[in-house]
Amino acid sequence: MKRKIVFLILLSLLVIPVASAKKPEVNTITKGEVFYSAGHYLAGQPIPTGFDDYGYNYQGHMFKGSYYNSYAGGAGYPPYLGDDEAYLAENPDAANHWAWPYREVKLTMKWNDAWISNKDFDGDNLLDRHPGYLGYPDSGAWLTNHQSGEYVLDGEVIKWNYFVKIVTPSPANGDVLLDGVWYDADGVEIGPVIWGAFATVMQVENDPGMDLHGVSYLSPCSAGLGYYRAY
Repeated sequence: MKRKIVFLILLSLLVIPVASAKKPEVNTITKGEVFYSAGHYLAGQPIPTGFDDYGYNYQGHMFKGSYYNSYAGGAGYPPYLGDDEAYLAENPDAANHWAWPYREVKLTMKWNDAWISNKDFDGDNLLDRHPGYLGYPDSGAWLTNHQSGEYVLDGEVIKWNYFVKIVTPSPANGDVLLDGVWYDADGVEIGPVIWGAFATVMQVENDPGMDLHGVSYLSPCSAGLGYYRAY
């Protein structure tokens, strides 16, 4: 019996508490520590936790609003609220911005943390892109873009919508860009290049006036979000 007690005492001495790993310090939107970048109309102001006046919800990784507004803030313009005359009276140069003609197009975007993080890891008080990676390649970043609108054709109101999935191929996994198309290590097509480091893996177009209906492109490799990340 004494031997058993001694054994239990020795065993308890061997059980050393292990301190939990300390989480790295990061700046967050929820604490008001992340701000709009230089050049933005709201430069220096803290990013809100919900939707801002442009339609961005950086905490929730999404945008919902006017297509023009998705670019307006970064170009130094205030949000467009639907009154052309009043807006251009105060911001006449906005009419020259390439996105101004699309101000009535409704846009919804969603993305993952690798595309635009909702945290600041490097201490500059700005949202990080591809955190943990030198650039977008291999990060697994993805974005979805859903547009909709309407126009009149021969007296008839035509409603249209467009949806696209964009991913970041992974050179570390053998993905390569050839003649404007990304391919995986086995030579299977990932999708057409867009913005250099990215590929379109799915495109859906519905526009009765243009006789467009349904999926117009689907990656032979994979249209799955997050599929191309290097692990």
